[in-house]
Amino acid sequence: MTATMIFNSILSILILSFVIDKILDYLNAKKFDEPVPSELADVYNDSEYKKSQAYKKENSKFSMWSSTFTLVLTLAFFLYDGFAFVDAVAKSISENSIVITLLFFGVILLASDLISTPFAYYHTFVIEEKYGFNKSTRKLFFLDKLKGWIMGILLGGGILALITWFYKAFPNNFWWYTWIAIAVFSIFMNMFYAKLIVPIFNKQKPLEAGLLRDKIEKYATKVGFQLNHIYVIDGSKRSTKSNAYFSGFGKEKRITLFDTLIDDLEEDEIVAVLAHEVGHYKRKHIVINLFSSLLLTGLTLWLLSLFISNPLLSQALGVSVPSFHIGLIAFMVLYSPISGITGLVMNSISRKFEYQADNYAKETFGGEPLISSLKKLSKNSLSNLTPHPAYVFAHYSHPPLLERFKNLKK
Repeated sequence: MTATMIFNSILSILILSFVIDKILDYLNAKKFDEPVPSELADVYNDSEYKKSQAYKKENSKFSMWSSTFTLVLTLAFFLYDGFAFVDAVAKSISENSIVITLLFFGVILLASDLISTPFAYYHTFVIEEKYGFNKSTRKLFFLDKLKGWIMGILLGGGILALITWFYKAFPNNFWWYTWIAIAVFSIFMNMFYAKLIVPIFNKQKPLEAGLLRDKIEKYATKVGFQLNHIYVIDGSKRSTKSNAYFSGFGKEKRITLFDTLIDDLEEDEIVAVLAHEVGHYKRKHIVINLFSSLLLTGLTLWLLSLFISNPLLSQALGVSVPSFHIGLIAFMVLYSPISGITGLVMNSISRKFEYQADNYAKETFGGEPLISSLKKLSKNSLSNLTPHPAYVFAHYSHPPLLERFKNLKK
C-alpha cells in the first residue's frame, strides 16, 4: 500500500460516511408526515403535532446544510495539505514533541470550534428560540464556550501530553500505559463528575424536604437502594427540555433531577423516572457500559500501536517526517468504519438496557406512571414519534417511544 492509496482511502471514508448519514436522514425525514401511532394519540393534539413536524423538518434542513459545509471544508483541508501546514507552524514554534503535538491539535480543534460556533449559535438562538426551547442568554452561550475551551486545555491537553510522552518513552508498549491512564481517568470522572465538573456549568442543590423527596426515599427504601444524594440542577437556565441522570458509585452515587423535570411531571411520574434510573444501577448497566468502553478503548489503542509508527500515515497527509500527531489523525479517520460498527453494537446494547430499566421500574413502581412521564417528556421536547427503523438502528441509544410503550404494556 502506498501513501496515495491511504490518502484516497481517507477521502473515500469521509465521503462514504457522509453519504450513508444523508441517506439515513432522508429515510427518516420521509416519515415526518406520517400520522401519530394510535397508541400515542394522546401525546399531541393537531396543532402540537404540526409544530413537532415543523421542528423536525427545520432541524433536518439545518443539519443537511451544516454537515455539507463541514464535509466540504474537511475535504479541502485534506486536499490542500492543511495538516502539513499546521504541522509546519507547530514545528516552527517548538522542537519539543509534546509541545508540537499540543500546538497542532490545539490549532485544529480551536479552528474547528470557531467554525462550528456560528452554526451552534443559529441553532440555539434561532431554531430552539423559535420553538420555545431556548432559555440561554448570549452571555451564557459564550461563557459556556470559554469554559469549554479552558476545560479542553486543562483536561484534554493534559491527557494528550501524557499520551505523547508515553509514546516517546515507551514506543513498544505505550498503548498499555495509555490504556491504564485512560481507565483511571474514566473511573475517576464517573465517580466525581457531578461533584467536580457539573458545578462549573450549573448550580446544584439538594432536593428540598417535602412530599416528592419522601416518595423518592420511600421507593429507594422499598427496593433496597441506598440513596443519600438527590440533587436538583438548574437546567432551565439553558433550555425547557427535561432530564434526569444517575452518576457515581458507592458513597458518591447520586441522582440528579433537572428543575424542568420537576416542573413538567407529577410526583409519581418523577419517582417512575427515578425508578428507571435505579433499574440501570440494579442491573449493573453503568458498570457494564464503563468496562465495555474501556475494552473498546484498549482495542483501539492496540490497533493504534500497530500502525502509528508507519511513515505512510504521515506521508499520506503530506508530511515527509513521521510524527505521532499526524499519524494519529490519519489513523482516526481510517479507524472510523470500525468505530462506526462498534457504535452500532453499543447502541443496540443500550436500547436493550433501556428496556430492562423500564421493566425494573414497571415491576417495582408500576408501568403507568412511567408511560405517562415518557409521553409528557416526548411532548415537551417535540420528539419524533415515527422515526425510520434504519435511523433508529444507526443513531438511537434509546428505543423510540412507541416501542417503549408496547414493552411497558406487555
